[in-house]
Amino acid sequence: MSINPFWMTNRLSLFPESTRARGDSLFVAGHSLASLADGRLTPLYVYDRATLDLAVAEYQSALRAYYPGESHITYAGKAFLCKAIAAWTQTHDLMVDCTGEGEIGIAVAGGVPREKILVHGVNKSTADLKSAFREAGTIVVDNLTELNNIHVILSEAKNPHSVEQDSSIAPAGLPQSDISLWLRLLPGVAVSTHHAHTQTGQHDSKFGMTREEIIEAAKFCQENNLPLNGIHFHQGSNFRDPEPLIPAIDLALDIAKEIGFNGEWHFCPGGGWGVAYHEDELPNPSIESYARGIAEAVIEGCKKRGLDLPVLHLEPGRSLVARAGVALYRVGAIKQRGAKIWILTDGGMADNPRFALYGARYSCLPVEGLNREINAKVSIAGPYCESGDIVIEDLPMPELKEGELIAIPVAGAYHLSMSSNYNGARRPEVLILDEGKVEVMLSRETVDDLLRRDP
Repeated sequence: MSINPFWMTNRLSLFPESTRARGDSLFVAGHSLASLADGRLTPLYVYDRATLDLAVAEYQSALRAYYPGESHITYAGKAFLCKAIAAWTQTHDLMVDCTGEGEIGIAVAGGVPREKILVHGVNKSTADLKSAFREAGTIVVDNLTELNNIHVILSEAKNPHSVEQDSSIAPAGLPQSDISLWLRLLPGVAVSTHHAHTQTGQHDSKFGMTREEIIEAAKFCQENNLPLNGIHFHQGSNFRDPEPLIPAIDLALDIAKEIGFNGEWHFCPGGGWGVAYHEDELPNPSIESYARGIAEAVIEGCKKRGLDLPVLHLEPGRSLVARAGVALYRVGAIKQRGAKIWILTDGGMADNPRFALYGARYSCLPVEGLNREINAKVSIAGPYCESGDIVIEDLPMPELKEGELIAIPVAGAYHLSMSSNYNGARRPEVLILDEGKVEVMLSRETVDDLLRRDP
């Protein structure tokens, strides 16, 4: 097979915005990926700040163009969160979606103020709720049990002498207006994704409340003077067609009308807008069409029902951060088994379990030697003791050599946040790149880190 410039252009377009092929080598933000890996252990992850900034700018521009009311963008902490990313969100005035005490703690350490922290979670623990009351501005309530627990915590905070007070619940005398509650709706409509495990809105999902439960929850809030002022739903992750959002938006607006929301209220129709992981999935889904479709549905739906326009929140999820990240692996052994060629690398399911979880598809380029001819389809796998430790299957590639570097694009979301210490793996070093500047966002774990929890 000869190299095809069109094929190369498509594969390169999966990489961060600042990626360039100079000579026959890959550069991101002006930095040679080969030079970045020189002297560093791999796997190594790099993030391009320009790509992060561009994605936010696209969402902000679309919301300004199509939504006349107040709007906010929420960064999904579960996609990837560290102190540096938390600090970056505040350069764009983003809200940060945190699932539980751990992510809340990272967001706070990264300088995210209370009013910008929104707390999710399908089964929040007492510790999660206590952390939310200390550090967050909004709790998205998933179920009636959780709502009752919130009521207990607020009652104890307002009446510290009624029980033996636990000072970690909330600051003494915390007023209810200090935090907002949104109710999470189960719309009963899923979006189309590549795997059932990335769908969240269908009738049998574990997430959220039915319409009847939402009405019961709203009544409970009204009877107990709880600070309810929003509705949230989420239908799935990495979808491309916004059409299934429309009936869910209509259902949510019907409920908002029944509850009696008026004045300032908040509405979040979720997120999870998709990105291309493989050249076969190009072009990337349009951010503008996604934001426009939601904005128009909310505007028309509110007009039809006589509702005030809500503060609109979008949760873009991976579409903010996935394309900004690149994973660098070093080739070890190469095996041929019949027609199958295995490229074994030092990265795999410990730093990226998405193939094992979802059968996710990826693409790849050699870091150097881009002008080589494509001569075979290869499968790329990691060093771990699992047959599912695969990153890529049957991808056209040039002949690779032991010891060379490969670069896997669209590695910015749900790799590092889902990473593990399986087989004693140590989580990789993570860099963020600007033109002329390299910063370490996360240090590589050591054996001492693995032993730190041992008594």
